[in-house]
Amino acid sequence: MAAESSAHRADAPASRLRPHTRRRPWILTYHSVTDPGDDPYGITVSPDRLDAQLSWLRSRRLTGVGVSELLRAEDGRRRGLVGLTFDDGYADFLDEALPVLRKHGFRATVFVLPGRPGGVNEWDPLGPRKQLLTHDDVRRVAAAGMEVGSHGLYHQDLTALPDEELRRETAHSRELIGDLTGSLPEGFCYPYGILDRRVTEAARSAGYGYACALAPGALLSRFALPRTHISQADRGVRLWAKDLRHGLRQVAAPGAGTRVAGPVPTGGPR
Repeated sequence: MAAESSAHRADAPASRLRPHTRRRPWILTYHSVTDPGDDPYGITVSPDRLDAQLSWLRSRRLTGVGVSELLRAEDGRRRGLVGLTFDDGYADFLDEALPVLRKHGFRATVFVLPGRPGGVNEWDPLGPRKQLLTHDDVRRVAAAGMEVGSHGLYHQDLTALPDEELRRETAHSRELIGDLTGSLPEGFCYPYGILDRRVTEAARSAGYGYACALAPGALLSRFALPRTHISQADRGVRLWAKDLRHGLRQVAAPGAGTRVAGPVPTGGPR
């Protein structure tokens, strides 16, 4: 209890720090919401920590929304919004994350893998194995008012795929989600955060309105939106620092449209 009180005092100054002026929308990246005890990739937050993080956003007069809603907002309203995204389509979203989002009146974009209904995260060699949303679960996510986007079919490095397989990962996954939810998704998210120009063009050609990366570098555009990874360790001061880093990164980012020689890995080992 004493350690927890000290941690709260350490975070207290963050509530008095002013929000940063952002040239581009701020989008946060979550993955799994459950017990983070076994988490070799740093992608899991507990429901209590998610609750604290969303409370911190509210204390700064920020409302969490899906990315489509964020991008549609006019400049004046957008300053009070932050994008919330949940990658990989983990089944724990429904039981653990959704109640917390509803408590705060927030919405989010959930990027799902329609090629792995009810499967597990086989792409993570270190585990632990986590259940993915079934097709019925995806319908429940949409019915709950969350935006459903595509993370491809199988969570593959898209830059390594031949053209026809890349088309299936982008266009066919969009069609499958449209069949499930009754509405073609607007958003795509690159697995592992790895992208190149061919992959961004595939997302555009598939009919998406935007696509999310993490740190897209020279490919920065509506089809390579930067995001901020959020972990269990993130509390007030760390969140404030990540907000600051996002703002500074956008000021220093190279112009969109610059050609790059190869793929841009933006998501670490995942």
